[in-house]
Amino acid sequence: MFKKIALAFAFSPRMEALLAETRSIVETFESELFLIHVGQKTEEAEQKIQVAMNENGLSNLPTKLIWKEGKPVKMILEACRENDVDLLVTGALKKEGFLTYYLGSVARKIIRKSHCSVMTLIDPQTKPSKFSKVVINGTQLTITPMVIERGIKFAQIVHTDQVHILNEIKMYGLQMGTASEDSEEEVANTRRQLVQNEMDYVQKILDQIPHDDLRVNIKVTGGKWAIELAKFCEKIEADLLVVGDGKRLNFFDRIFPHDLEELLSTLPCNLLLIKR
Repeated sequence: MFKKIALAFAFSPRMEALLAETRSIVETFESELFLIHVGQKTEEAEQKIQVAMNENGLSNLPTKLIWKEGKPVKMILEACRENDVDLLVTGALKKEGFLTYYLGSVARKIIRKSHCSVMTLIDPQTKPSKFSKVVINGTQLTITPMVIERGIKFAQIVHTDQVHILNEIKMYGLQMGTASEDSEEEVANTRRQLVQNEMDYVQKILDQIPHDDLRVNIKVTGGKWAIELAKFCEKIEADLLVVGDGKRLNFFDRIFPHDLEELLSTLPCNLLLIKR
């Protein structure tokens, strides 16, 4: 699924935890690892990185260390393109005084502009995390069939205990379907039919994907998908949220809040963003 995985890292207190988490992912997917560091290449910096690699067992893996100098986002993405990276791993920051997470400006720009999939770890540990509960966005978007397919495949590879696929009732459909002077029973039936339609949409996609080895739950909710996904992930204490981004965010997406941007503002758990 991911043949080439990259970690963009800086010298920070969380460097070793990110290295440990990335090593675990690389071993699970039997991938080649690329470590990307943007900064001046000095003997001291090289020695520091080598020590960290040795301590985290990276010296025994197929690993390539890439040094770049310049603007971090541009250099990181350039390194990923040059090496045909499939997945780029980044870290998120915890908001001081709140039990929520957010992406710094560098990570946000990476997610907006990256041509490869991106995994954001909100609380990396030196003892790698287990992705026991995975939530997949099943909202009807062009990219959704691929998101579900790759989310299921990821869950199978990491031996996930439970997968939840969350879809939404289209609010305009709900409003139009209940706007007439129907009886309460007819309104309830209309709502049930709309919910069933959304469940059928996800089920048709699942029918094309082998998943007998997984426990998969389809859930339909109302409201904006980004908000509902965050709430649901917090409620079940999910370990990973899988969403897709079928297009590059442009200037107007940043002016008028984009669902994905809204989700990135307060991450409920680790995030896997699937790119085309």
